[in-house]
Formats: sequence, structure tokens, C-alpha cells
Amino acid sequence: MILRPRLFKDDRGWFLESYNRNTFQAAGIAETFIQDNHSASVRGTLRGLHFQTHPGQAKLIRCTAGKIWDVAVDIRPSSATFGRHFGMELTPEGALQMFIPVGFAHGFLVLSDFAEVQYKCSNVYNASTESGIQWDDPDLAVAWPLGPELPVISERDKKNQSFAEFRRKILA
Repeated sequence: MILRPRLFKDDRGWFLESYNRNTFQAAGIAETFIQDNHSASVRGTLRGLHFQTHPGQAKLIRCTAGKIWDVAVDIRPSSATFGRHFGMELTPEGALQMFIPVGFAHGFLVLSDFAEVQYKCSNVYNASTESGIQWDDPDLAVAWPLGPELPVISERDKKNQSFAEFRRKILA
């Protein structure tokens, strides 16, 4: 779900309400967010595709500096869109936020020289339930807007499973 907060602009700059429980509940988002994360990354950094297995994490993503390509992959085996992805550009100027429900893998690519990403999570991070899928998996065919150079990827993300491996595990 893409959310466009109301932006109030004047001579000083702008203001937006990035989260309001009542407004979100009225839009059908009933999650209670209990952890906030904030990352800073350089151009070409690709973080993902990450998810928590059980109980999972819903996320509310926004880019607060720079520009990113944000991606969500449906990993719910009973879903009609299982294995499909959605991606879009997020910037502070656009003020858009992406809500990612439980059951999706998430990742982003930094398109600017520097970017900051802030996101709320519906559950705390738990290393024992952390998992990931390869960012460049051919079965997912995510169209990352990469330049000629390879992305900067963590050692952990280089070891992520393929989508076929993930599918075998959850359908077994």
C-alpha cells in the first residue's frame, strides 16, 4: 500500500505527519508499530531482500534523505501474487511511504550519493527468525535500476537463499 501523507508547506519549509494511529486504522492498517529503524547508505548500496519468518514484520518505509528504489516481494504461498514484486522510487520530496504487510520480503537500492531510510516495524528484530532471498534471483526478476557497476551488498545478503530454495522450504 502506498501512502501519501498530507504535506503542509510554507516559507519555513514543510511539515508532515508520518504516522497517526487513527488515520492508519481508518485506512485499514491495524498494525501496532513497536520498533523504529533508521539506516544511512551510500550510492549503489542494496539492502535486501529481507524478512522475518515468524511472527513476521509489517513495515512502514520512508526515505528521509536522498533517493531509493524500494521493493516488496510477496512471499505468502497462498497469495495469488506469490513471487511477484512491486517497486517504486521514494524520496523525501515525494513524501510517499510504502506499507509492507507481514508476508513480504523487502529491499531497497540507493540511487543518490547518500540516502537515509526510516521505517517502523510491527515486531522487534529477532536474529533467529531473520531470513532473506537473493536480490538478483532470476525467478523474481526484480528490475533494479542499476548502473554499470554491481551494487554494494553485505556479506550476509550475499548468502541469501534463492527463491526456489525458499519456495521448497515453505511448501514442504
